[in-house]
Amino acid sequence: MSKIPHYPYFFAPFQSHSDRPLFIFLPGMDETGKELMTLQVAQLETAFDVRCFVIPADTLDSWDVLSQQLIALIQTELKQIPRQVYLCGESFGGCVALNVLTQVPELFDRIILINSASSFHRVPWLFLGSFFLAWTPPFFYDVSSALSLPFLSQLTRLDSTAHHALMKAAQDAPKQTAEQRLALLRQFRVDEGKLQKITQPVLLIGSQEDHLLPSVNEAHRLARIFPNAQVVILPHSGHACLVESDILLIRILQDASFLLA
Repeated sequence: MSKIPHYPYFFAPFQSHSDRPLFIFLPGMDETGKELMTLQVAQLETAFDVRCFVIPADTLDSWDVLSQQLIALIQTELKQIPRQVYLCGESFGGCVALNVLTQVPELFDRIILINSASSFHRVPWLFLGSFFLAWTPPFFYDVSSALSLPFLSQLTRLDSTAHHALMKAAQDAPKQTAEQRLALLRQFRVDEGKLQKITQPVLLIGSQEDHLLPSVNEAHRLARIFPNAQVVILPHSGHACLVESDILLIRILQDASFLLA
């Protein structure tokens, strides 16, 4: 019998540090693999107690259900050990983060959004193309998953470990799961009026060489919504920037003076 839960759960990639702020990482659409997530949050354990939000492939829930499940997990952590909380959403996870922020903004002390997929419905070729996935034969779906890597990353900026982890994540996502999560991205809308009331510091990270989403434009758009936001542009990075050899999220946070004293 598999021990993998069939509902969202927190994966702790490092030894727990209960005396440090809780860092909640919400990964991209295809990332249920622990290898890739561990690379993305590398060295964050030096300043945080890290939890990664894993959505199993057979979990096909709505935005509201996903958000409520995440909120419940965070509240359970805080009941055990009350402390400061960083919320970090990357790509698909950025949409989960935005949805949660409209419901319980008071849970979080700092917010980070990286190449947020909230821009998905403003990319015509991606939005319209996502409808055709349902009619794609499984063989062509498997091939297209492998061919998607140049859109996901700057391949020259990946070492062999990162390349393997990213390839595995792209290929492991079942077709039905990809269809449902693309449908979620097509449906995604957020109450910007609620976001405008959030006063906590927000760090918006956009990759200049993102060939999948207009992440720089989206970072600046979100900066006009959040009243206390700063933007960091990664000039040479692709969409999956956190696995690139010279990118460390902890270093970005330090350079942006985004760590709580």
